[in-house]
Amino acid sequence: MDARLGQIADQLLLIERELRVQGWWDEVAPSAEALASVEPFSVDTLEFEQWLQWIFLPRMKVILEQDLPLPSASGILEMAEMVFAQRPGRGAQLRRLLAQFDQLIVGAK
Repeated sequence: MDARLGQIADQLLLIERELRVQGWWDEVAPSAEALASVEPFSVDTLEFEQWLQWIFLPRMKVILEQDLPLPSASGILEMAEMVFAQRPGRGAQLRRLLAQFDQLIVGAK
């Protein structure tokens, strides 16, 4: 069992919490078509925060619950940096949490 699993699970909860605190948590799911996007981060159909809520968090939950192999790399922080560059003063805490997630995935201390 990968020793990082507990830390990653905790990090995912922190990411969800931050989405909720910022008011970026949706109660209604996007359409099935929007969720079926094949573009990276579903950039053609979802806002980044929607992608985190409806694609990223559920996929990571499945990986953890089914003890599937963790991804070998993560570029979520890079995407967050691009998104929030267009929104000055927003998303700082979310970016910190995503940076920590990226570090956990690559096994960095």
